[in-house]
Amino acid sequence: MKERRKMKKISQILGVVLASLMLTNAEVSAQKIPDTDAQIKKEVNEMSLDEKLGQLYVSPSVKAPKLQIEDIKKYHLGGVVLFGDDFTGNKEEFKEKLQSYQNNSEIPLLIATDQEGSSVSRLDSDPQLTNNRLFPSPQQMFAEQGMKGVVSEASQTAKILKDLGINWNFAPVADVAESSDSFIYERTLGEDYPTTATYIKKVVPAMQQQGVAATLKHFPGYGDAADTHVGFGETTKDKKTMQNEDLLPFKAGVKAKVDSIMVGHVVAKGLDKDHPASMSKKVNQYLRRDLKYQGVVLTDDLTMGAILDYAKDNHVNPDLLALQSGNDMILSNNYDNGIPEIKQAIKQGKLSEKQVDQSVYRVLKMKQKLHLK
Repeated sequence: MKERRKMKKISQILGVVLASLMLTNAEVSAQKIPDTDAQIKKEVNEMSLDEKLGQLYVSPSVKAPKLQIEDIKKYHLGGVVLFGDDFTGNKEEFKEKLQSYQNNSEIPLLIATDQEGSSVSRLDSDPQLTNNRLFPSPQQMFAEQGMKGVVSEASQTAKILKDLGINWNFAPVADVAESSDSFIYERTLGEDYPTTATYIKKVVPAMQQQGVAATLKHFPGYGDAADTHVGFGETTKDKKTMQNEDLLPFKAGVKAKVDSIMVGHVVAKGLDKDHPASMSKKVNQYLRRDLKYQGVVLTDDLTMGAILDYAKDNHVNPDLLALQSGNDMILSNNYDNGIPEIKQAIKQGKLSEKQVDQSVYRVLKMKQKLHLK
């Protein structure tokens, strides 16, 4: 009898300890996004500089969940981008992995992926996640089912992403390639500028109504430029021509209130003949002043060959230069080096903390819109 009471007592103590541990873990992600603009601004003002800068990083996944969680906690990351290798296991295991990322983030995470369809389709990486569903390209859907089919597919895909725990899609592609030989062609709608603009106008709300942020890419348009994953590409059109052609889909997306815009690494001579778009103040100023865009602006991957070469040749840290150029978020996992350099630049007056605050506000505003908790 004594032994039974003793075991009962131990069981009660273990229950209290377990409940305490569960509460502690819950408190890691207890800080939800404020409901009002004033509250968001107040939260930004109360954040440390390290916390602010961490929110401006979207980290390509480091694959190992344990290491990813360590970085989320240590660097206060604003988001994580998932690639093909991340889409493994059954649906429950996958969702649990993403939830573990959220549980270890003080501020709810943006969890992103590139789900364009066909050649860029992360959801095709492991068929068991989506019951062997295929994800055709917008170009294929348009050819087979017209605009209605493309929009429907975008909506259904966004719903699947949301169900898996992904709240941000780096799509749709707003580029227009006149030549079918262009590296970007198969990822585009494959139609002319006005038709692509109509596509963007319709597909953005279709995606965002499912609770997934859309991303126009790759501003200001690749056209028929070379692949910047391996080197620099450029477009030689003048500004007026760009406004009547390449920029039409982006204007349509801004009007449709797209949540984010990804700036590419192409040199668009009509806007800035000297710098890649992602490193250009002029390109960002065009977005903000001419197109009146107020959402989140993020860079394309800063580890791409074109940018690595540019940074090396100009002896600059690409993360710092990206913020100085006006981008809100940095697609990079170089935060361990980037954050100290950015902090030093702020201390030296080379980057204003006010600008950082404005970017953090936009990031939190997007998270608020997505109802992240």
